[in-house]
Amino acid sequence: MDIFFTDPSDIPVPPDEVRIRQFRAEPWPDGRRIKIFLEVTPFQKRPSGEVTISDALGNIVANANIIETIDPKMELTMHLRDAEPHGIYKAAVQLFFIQEIEDEVQEDEILVRPERIHVDSAETEFEIVN
Repeated sequence: MDIFFTDPSDIPVPPDEVRIRQFRAEPWPDGRRIKIFLEVTPFQKRPSGEVTISDALGNIVANANIIETIDPKMELTMHLRDAEPHGIYKAAVQLFFIQEIEDEVQEDEILVRPERIHVDSAETEFEIVN
């Protein structure tokens, strides 16, 4: 018996064609936590991402990293660092792949951080009212 957990008509795409399908942020009733919903197109290679939440002045008040996700639909709960959160906030996501390093590194060589290959981004705003 075959079991399929994904839509067979939704074909996985190569890294340069992966896109964000949905990105939204919803505050929890306590006003200190934010539920993030992120959906990307099905992929052949696992993407990574970075989610940030900024206050009205542009200060980053929360961030999270997604490392090579296995699922195209993700839900995260992020905690705001503000002492008393209120007002308008902006959530942003950057979707990327890590460039593979092909050369073997010797012990005496300087390690080079792999480069991010950016493929898509999205933003959304939400408000916290106390």
